[in-house]
Amino acid sequence: MDLHNLKLKLKDHFPIIIIETHDEQRVVELLKSATADDNSLGTLRIWSAGEGLDLYKAPDTSKWQVEGLDTSRSSAADQADMADPLEMLKAVKEQVRDSILLLPDFHSYLSNPMVLRVVKEIAQQFYVNNTVLVFVSHAFEVPAEIERMCTHFELSMPSAEQITALVKKEAKIWALKKNERLKGDPKAIELLVRNLIGLTEADARRFIRGAIYDDGAITHSDIKGVMDAKYRMLSRGGAITYSFDLSDFSEIGGFARLKSWLEVRKPFFVEGDGTKSFDLPKGLMLIGVQGCGKSMAAKAIAGSWGVPLLKLDFGALFNKYVGESERNLREALKSAEMLSPCVLWIDEIEKGISSGGSDDSGTASRILGTLLTWMAEKTSRVFIVATANDIERLPPELLRKGRLDEIYYVDLPNTDARRAIFAVHLRKREQNPDSFDLPLLADRAEGFAGAEIEQAIVSAGYWAHSQSEPLASEHILREIEQTQPLSVVRAESIAALRHWAEGRTVSVD
Repeated sequence: MDLHNLKLKLKDHFPIIIIETHDEQRVVELLKSATADDNSLGTLRIWSAGEGLDLYKAPDTSKWQVEGLDTSRSSAADQADMADPLEMLKAVKEQVRDSILLLPDFHSYLSNPMVLRVVKEIAQQFYVNNTVLVFVSHAFEVPAEIERMCTHFELSMPSAEQITALVKKEAKIWALKKNERLKGDPKAIELLVRNLIGLTEADARRFIRGAIYDDGAITHSDIKGVMDAKYRMLSRGGAITYSFDLSDFSEIGGFARLKSWLEVRKPFFVEGDGTKSFDLPKGLMLIGVQGCGKSMAAKAIAGSWGVPLLKLDFGALFNKYVGESERNLREALKSAEMLSPCVLWIDEIEKGISSGGSDDSGTASRILGTLLTWMAEKTSRVFIVATANDIERLPPELLRKGRLDEIYYVDLPNTDARRAIFAVHLRKREQNPDSFDLPLLADRAEGFAGAEIEQAIVSAGYWAHSQSEPLASEHILREIEQTQPLSVVRAESIAALRHWAEGRTVSVD
């Protein structure tokens, strides 16, 4: 499919083609195949800073020459200039016809006005010289001077079937080298293939070889190593962080309705057991009182589903240059797609997409537009968990049904939930909950958020230790009595939040 699409792109009559990819060798192979299959595309020439343009050693001399160029008037020094980008482009402009010129990692040279000018002149002479310039790089910012002369081509990622074929091929190579059959757990191989979806063919092959040559087998122990290495490779931009601190809903009190909702959808998202009758789960938003477990719930969703938890940092996206913030977001979302299936946690989303009236450049609005477009078009298994505290700053287009599957309201915990929260945090600190008067603690902590209950236990522990006493209910009751919870300090704003959530959201309990 890539070969067919590239041939069509080469015939689109654009003098410049931009290909952004890390898989440079794949581009070279495709261009070689394209020109071999179709002579009308012309001759493929490849330039590099290290070797120059189409260099080869002539059989009858010791001099390096340039294939296809008139070198009768050139000295050895002139030939060495073919490694210089400006001199090479001048020679191409004057002498090369009916060719495809591949220029890897050429983006940095375009900051030179003279180099950029010659590139533009070659492009302007396209209908005379029939020479297409192909720029391939991991990232390419197109200068305004040549923007209208450019078209973009994107390599597709290998499908599950193609990755499975790669596994079989690499297993066969290993077996021939070692003269023994590779051991493999079918379920582990299936998981390996699933986790390699979204990588280039070269990257997938490298990970497959790492899993095989590590111990001569493909087992479940290889999966975590592959995922960790995949994350390190894809998350260098800084806007996406990988969380190893996953939770489970057994560590969170309450959230019964949310737990049930997630359990029903788990097989369709995690295992990909969906059909055309079932849409892939998109995600949800958690709105509610601060400290009531929204962040813990995001971690618990990933933990209970057994998928990676990625966190999107809006602060790392913003850039002073127009368009760069949106580009950073697109790159971050692309990384998340490559790590699918995964949970993408967007914490306090209102702070990243709301300008508060002070965003003169419109960056926040463009960020929101980019995010909404991606949410509407995405087909990858990236489950969004957006959390928000301030509903007044949330744009209505984000709350519209269809953007996300559901909007949940996280209120202050009820009596049963408070009792469960006390038990969870006592166990976490190696205390036996049965030794405490949980009904009394839950009753006295009415109006406390989960985080406030935890902090009461923490403070009580310090106080008990200072008195050389084991932690007991009276120590926790003392801290509860001395604490003014958020429900008292910000009673009006919490009441307004509850009023807004009624009829618009679903309760997590």
